[in-house]
Amino acid sequence: MNFLKKNQILIYVLALMLVTAGYLNYTSKEHDLNSILQTSTETEQQSETANIGDAQLVNSEINNSTENIIQTQLTAEEIEDPSKETQNTEQNETSIQTNATEENNYFSKSKLERETMYSQMLETYEKVLNGINSQETQKQAASEEIKKINDTKNSIMICENLITTKGFENNVIFVNGESISVIIGAQELTQEQISQLQNIISRELNAKIENIHIATK
Repeated sequence: MNFLKKNQILIYVLALMLVTAGYLNYTSKEHDLNSILQTSTETEQQSETANIGDAQLVNSEINNSTENIIQTQLTAEEIEDPSKETQNTEQNETSIQTNATEENNYFSKSKLERETMYSQMLETYEKVLNGINSQETQKQAASEEIKKINDTKNSIMICENLITTKGFENNVIFVNGESISVIIGAQELTQEQISQLQNIISRELNAKIENIHIATK
């Protein structure tokens, strides 16, 4: 009986040891599995963090490169455009000044040539008028022509002054018998402006509208 009891106790002890060993083995495996899972999770998180960092780094590099390219383009434009604008502005100003000078020269020269012509005509008629050998009829004709020229000169001067008050500072009038030519310093004229000019010239020079020829320069 004592032998059986001892055997039973031994069996119980062995069984308890087996159960304990199994429990410890299971606990050890579960702990290892948790460690592996935790390590895997940490590795994935590190990988994701590294990927995010790499992505941020790449985006940062792309943004920096883009900004550098844009800045370079802007810098090039800032360097180039002011020069072009300055050159274009200077060229435009020079062109405008040149055109204005040429226009002023044209009208000044035309008026000077017209006055020279009248002066020569007056000189010729005065010679006839004061000539010893001139006949009375010739002197009478010369006197009438001198008065006519002076009247025409005065009328032209009045017309040109009136035209200037209408905003056309550059203007010149040529009278050739009944035909009157008017040159206006303008790109174009409206019908209303043409009518105003015709009325002035017709009234002051006693000319018919159909004999008045207006042109622009």
